[in-house]
Amino acid sequence: MGELEITVDALMPALVSDLKRLAAIPSIAFEGFPPDPVHEAHDLVVELLRGAGVSDIETLELPDTFPIVTATVPGPPGAPTVLLYAHYDVQPAGDESLWATPPFEPTERDGVIHGRGVADDKSNLIAHIGALRALDGKPPVSLKIVFEGQEEWGSPLDTYPPSDPGLFSCDAMVIADMGNIRPGVPTFTTALRGDTEVVVSLRTLPEPRHSGEYGGPSPDALVALIHALATLHDARGNVAVAGLRDDTWEGAAPIDEAEFREMAGIDPALPLFGEGTIADRLWSGPAITVVGIDAPAVEGAVLAVVPYARAMVNLRVHPLQSAVEAQDALVAHLEAVKPFGLELTVERKDAGSGFEATTGGPAYDAARAALRRAWGKEPIEIGSGGAIPLVSGLHEAVPDAEILLFGAEDMQCNLHAPNERVVIDEIRRTVVAMVDFFERYAASHQGSET
Repeated sequence: MGELEITVDALMPALVSDLKRLAAIPSIAFEGFPPDPVHEAHDLVVELLRGAGVSDIETLELPDTFPIVTATVPGPPGAPTVLLYAHYDVQPAGDESLWATPPFEPTERDGVIHGRGVADDKSNLIAHIGALRALDGKPPVSLKIVFEGQEEWGSPLDTYPPSDPGLFSCDAMVIADMGNIRPGVPTFTTALRGDTEVVVSLRTLPEPRHSGEYGGPSPDALVALIHALATLHDARGNVAVAGLRDDTWEGAAPIDEAEFREMAGIDPALPLFGEGTIADRLWSGPAITVVGIDAPAVEGAVLAVVPYARAMVNLRVHPLQSAVEAQDALVAHLEAVKPFGLELTVERKDAGSGFEATTGGPAYDAARAALRRAWGKEPIEIGSGGAIPLVSGLHEAVPDAEILLFGAEDMQCNLHAPNERVVIDEIRRTVVAMVDFFERYAASHQGSET
């Protein structure tokens, strides 16, 4: 065990304690939730940064979002600059009866912490804090810190960086809103799908009409909507919308069907949607999900023709396709369907493009060696079906910066689901990897200038 590992081991009890403090705050930035806990989490993050030796801390105030913590930590003259990103807001807990322990009472069992936000993304924020503590606030690189307070709900920060590129200028970025494919397997996420939504609706009658007296010729809004939604996929479950980019995943495909079923809890007897490898369908192809539908509930339903129905459709977009272009294709498809001759109303929602990393530069070389040291294994590269729209904005603002996505959470951590958890050893190894990366990257930069 090296000196760095000994240092990080000594820091871990306090880091675990601070993660529990932070995760106990229900910092949900969604509309309809109280804002005070989000501000409380912001204040604790600032306190933790100050305690780690960071003195140059500011707040970026953008309209219609929670405060964004920004900070700088100067390194030695001539050192490269690394931007560190994480977020301190969390998803809502959802149905708390599905949790084994209260979501905002972080509970530690057998080296694992359970609770909402302990993985996504407070574990990664704490890993950044841990790296600063391990370096005693004196990193070998210059650091820029961006800790966001409204990542989960959608924030103006997603599109802000190109308007203020100087604030984000750097040589490399560590976007710590990701993690390993499974605990113990060091993983870079090198591709992110984009994300967009539309709301499709139609009204066919002024009010419900008796299904016996009027059913048959009367246009049923719910039936029409169901027919329209059914055209989004073919008979095998492949997305059937023209104009959406759909490629074969070119990298390693480390998830097979059996593991995917286990991760998602899908019964072996059930078919999966679509064709191709799991990696093709998750990382380099589009996915369409009906995430919400307004219709009369079965409990208490009356026997009447439904006059109005609407649904929200989520589209996950190929990493290299513009989310706006993909949204246009989805809207054109739905507007052209006209089930039973009825026209649908399609409302556009947010659209955030994906990202594909360039992985051959000095930052990736240094990071690969750092992850190899921290986990004792060769790191792998995967894509992500999830979206981080900010990454596209950062890439546009600082196109020459290398963007690395790794962190302490993992694909089995139940993010956005009940019983979210993080493995404490993954936090420890992430701190080791970050510090080692800073040191290797600084050394490589010095070597390139001699």
